[in-house]
Amino acid sequence: MGDSKVKSGAAAAGVWSTVKPFVNGGSSGMLATCVIQPIDMIKVRIQLGQGSAGSVAKNMLANDGIGAFYKGLSAGLLRQATYTTARLGSFRVLTNKAVEANDGKPLPLIQKAFIGLTAGAIGACFGNPADLALIRMQADATLPVAQRRNYKNAFQALYRIICDEGILAMWKGAGPTVTRAMSLNMGMLASYDQSMEFFRDSLGLGEYSTVVGASAVSGFFASACSLPFDYVKTQIQKMQPDANGKLPYTGSLDCAIKTVKSGGPLKLYSGFPVYCIRIAPHVMMTWIFLNQIQKLEKRAGF
Repeated sequence: MGDSKVKSGAAAAGVWSTVKPFVNGGSSGMLATCVIQPIDMIKVRIQLGQGSAGSVAKNMLANDGIGAFYKGLSAGLLRQATYTTARLGSFRVLTNKAVEANDGKPLPLIQKAFIGLTAGAIGACFGNPADLALIRMQADATLPVAQRRNYKNAFQALYRIICDEGILAMWKGAGPTVTRAMSLNMGMLASYDQSMEFFRDSLGLGEYSTVVGASAVSGFFASACSLPFDYVKTQIQKMQPDANGKLPYTGSLDCAIKTVKSGGPLKLYSGFPVYCIRIAPHVMMTWIFLNQIQKLEKRAGF
C-alpha cells in the first residue's frame, strides 16, 4: 500500500516536472498580455495606416471608448495559452536536453539561437488560429461597415472561420506567422539566456537586476528581429479580395516586395517605436512573471 502511494507520488511528480515549463510559460505570457493589450491595439492600427500613436489612441478613445483598447483580449489570451505555452515550454525542455548533452556546461550563443528558432516554429504552429482571430478582431473596426466580421470573442471567431472558410483557414498566414515567430524567439530567447549569464556571472548583479536587465535586452532583440515579419504577417492576415475577387498579395514574399517598392525598406519598420514599446515590455513582463512564478513554486515545494 505504502509502495503504491510512493510510486503514484513519484509518477505525479514526474508528470508535473514535464508539464511545468509549459504551464509556467503560458501563465506568464497571459499575465503580460493583460497589461500590454492596449499598446498592441495601437500598434496594429498604426500598421494598418491610421496615423501616429497619439492620433490613433485619441480616435479610438473618442469613437469607441476605453473598451476599444481591449478589443480582441480573449483572442490575445487564447494565443498566449497556445503560442507562449508551446514556445517557452519547448525552449526550456530543448535547452535542458542540450545542457545535459553538453555535460552541464553553458550553451554557446549559436546553439541557443537555433533552439530559439525551433521553439518559435513550434509555438507558432500551435498559436496561429488564435493569432488569426486576434488580428481580425483588432482590424475589424478599420474596415467599412459592410465588410466587418463583428466577432464577439475568440471562440466565435474561430467557429465562424471554420464554418465560412474551412478548418484549414485557421492556419491562413501560417507561413509568415512561423517566420516571424522564429525570428522573434531567436532574438528573445537566445539573448535572454545569454544576458542572464553575462549579468549574473560577469557583472555579478543581483537576481532582480539580472532578470530586469536580461529582460530588457531580450525585448529589444525580439523587436528588432521580428518587426518586418510581423508587418508582412499583419497585411496577409487582414487582406480581403477586391470587387473582382483578387487578393492584394499572393503571399508573404509578394507582400514584402510590393511594400519595399512602394515605401522603401523602412516601410517594413512602420510603427517600430510603438512595436518596440509593446514587444519589449511584454517580453520583460513575461520573464519577470515567469521568474516570480518559479520563486513561488520553490517556496511551495513544487
